[in-house]
Amino acid sequence: MLEISAAAVMELRKISGQGMMDCKKALQEADGNIEQAMDILRKKGLATLAKRAEKETSEGLVVGKNSPDGRTAALATLCCETDFVAKSEDFVAAAETLAEAALACPADEGTENILQTPVGDRKFSDIVTEAVSKTGEKMQVGDYAKYTLEGPGRICTYIHFNSKVGTMVHIETSDEATAASDAMTRTASDIAMHVTATKPLALDKDQIDPKAVEREKAIFADQVKNKPANIIDKIVEGKMQKFYSENCLLQQAFVKDDSKSVEEVLAEAAKETGGQAKIKRFVRFEVG
Repeated sequence: MLEISAAAVMELRKISGQGMMDCKKALQEADGNIEQAMDILRKKGLATLAKRAEKETSEGLVVGKNSPDGRTAALATLCCETDFVAKSEDFVAAAETLAEAALACPADEGTENILQTPVGDRKFSDIVTEAVSKTGEKMQVGDYAKYTLEGPGRICTYIHFNSKVGTMVHIETSDEATAASDAMTRTASDIAMHVTATKPLALDKDQIDPKAVEREKAIFADQVKNKPANIIDKIVEGKMQKFYSENCLLQQAFVKDDSKSVEEVLAEAAKETGGQAKIKRFVRFEVG
């Protein structure tokens, strides 16, 4: 068997980030050729992915990144099998790189697009493969979204301290002064945090799946089926209004002041500079 020098092992380890024994074995298999040894290590990661294809990836991290000018932001999740790996140095590094790839990705959605996005001199899929070979667990990009401002406004991302829940909110304003105001900066951040905490189903009732609406109406109607027929519709409508106020972001009671709705809080913040604002869209990602 070819004798591999410690210097060669250390060089491959520095390049690949793999363990010393894995590097030594790869170099022996490649007859000392570092480039071929890197390919061997990469194939090891691909083999692990194939072997663990049916494993559930219910753990991981939410990551986000804003462009320097604040006009574009991205939010994504990197998933793995166990919380132990999710906290590992290799996985965290891959997740941080995912944030860069998500912001650089030319497409606004679609996890397959991130995998093909270059980060430095490699595609992100190569980075995932290398991380898999190090951890021995299946990894995949779970969710991805990217927002870009087309006019005045701001995009705010918020990631909970455990990095398992994150939100991105796109707010449109009537002018740049309103978007840049301290009140709007503060309120946008608060609304992103609010979404993280309250899990709204949609922005408003028009965006809730009609099937979900009909299902709720049927449940409420069944609950009051023994009431007089002439008041059942009114009771169901009252219950639906409560359903909307609990699940539609604009109608939800604001977490920091439940005497006001989210829509009212945003309007007040914009009014401080004589402007107007509205939430265009939001996403909320959660792992684990």
